[in-house]
Amino acid sequence: MPRSDRSPLLLAGLLAAAGTAHFTAPRRFDPIVPSSLPGSPRAWTYASGAAELALAAAVALPRTRKAAALATAAFFVGVFPANVKMAVDWRHRPAPQRTAAWGRLPVQLPLVLWARGVARGAERAS
Repeated sequence: MPRSDRSPLLLAGLLAAAGTAHFTAPRRFDPIVPSSLPGSPRAWTYASGAAELALAAAVALPRTRKAAALATAAFFVGVFPANVKMAVDWRHRPAPQRTAAWGRLPVQLPLVLWARGVARGAERAS
């Protein structure tokens, strides 16, 4: 399978794994929900997990891939504040955890670019 064909499926797999984790281990995600959001953190944890699962399904399907990949890029931008909150909240944790939390921040840019690349690939394929 050519790399261009694998990329959307790998992105869908990443989204599906993350979405599933929001439901199987919600306590890991609840603390990073920004307190400025209305409602309970658990509701946001489940909502973001459901969004990731829906995006995964839509990215996996060629017919909806372009729109879903663009929505995925926007989603990655939208969850960035949660990653910032995690990094700030973990600033007093042991070095490996602190490094992991801060390391998540620059990873968002390649994820956004990856999703945009999948959208461009879908556009070329149609």
